[in-house]
Amino acid sequence: MEVLRKRRPVSEVIADEKTDEELRRRLEMVQEARQFGVDELLLPENNSYRSYTDLGRDYVVWNVFAAPEFSLTPKEWCYPIAGCVAYRGYFAEEKAARKAGNLEKDGFDVYVGGVAAYSTLGRFDDPVLNTMMHWSDSNLVETLFHELAHQKLYVSGDTAFNESFATAVAEFGIERWRSKKNLYHSPGNGDRSGALLETVRQMIAQSRLELENIYSSGDSDEKKRAEKAETLNKLSDDAQAAIDASGLEVENWLAPPLNNARLASSGVYESHLPAFRKLLVECDLVIACFYDKSSGLADLDYDLRQKRLAEINSR
Repeated sequence: MEVLRKRRPVSEVIADEKTDEELRRRLEMVQEARQFGVDELLLPENNSYRSYTDLGRDYVVWNVFAAPEFSLTPKEWCYPIAGCVAYRGYFAEEKAARKAGNLEKDGFDVYVGGVAAYSTLGRFDDPVLNTMMHWSDSNLVETLFHELAHQKLYVSGDTAFNESFATAVAEFGIERWRSKKNLYHSPGNGDRSGALLETVRQMIAQSRLELENIYSSGDSDEKKRAEKAETLNKLSDDAQAAIDASGLEVENWLAPPLNNARLASSGVYESHLPAFRKLLVECDLVIACFYDKSSGLADLDYDLRQKRLAEINSR
């Protein structure tokens, strides 16, 4: 209710002489990108992201992720409309921390992450938030496409499908946006950032495989804990080394203490991303074809959908 109550039309904020010039510039950019999403990416034409809300805080929600000590399968919570998802969200940080503490007492690995963007899947006219304004222009536009993609296609109870689909749409969209805006004239931080992200993704994927082998072994819990700690510490160190080599001044999201819940949270967003990337290529980068094939996958039951995604990824 607070998010909706504090909304102001973007056009009104832009016209307001009290509006900071940088905020005005970015809101103008967001509205241009919003229409680009409709015209070029076939994303929903509605009133979402045509208003602006300043919540006066850094995050709109805080998500709590939890996973067992020897498993990368996240705990799920179930809700009306959204179905079962691999996190529990709170609009108040202290409530998220309280829930995390209770889960830790129950023996779970726990991670609490602040979230700057929020979507009601088109049930309400979602506003652009002040919490999104901390990002670069490219990240802001890419997130806009990601959130609108959730309105295009959403499968109740399949978080990995939904987030991977939306990420694929956002990746495709930001490349088209950069091309339109002639943002390829010289290599810069954006290129290095993308390369770094892909490197870290590969590190995470390898570490997940190693951990799954450790957890499924018949070794004692003590040995599993030692090998788990060794694997997670190596991942933290390798990620920091990759950041140092990139020359970018960015935070190591995988810095210690690292646990199953933090790795599970990354898997939620990207576990099917390679398959959706391949689906786009097979469609010759025609977004309408991609949506049709994705909708076909969405119509399948859960187990068959996972099988088909795995087949696409192996092609």
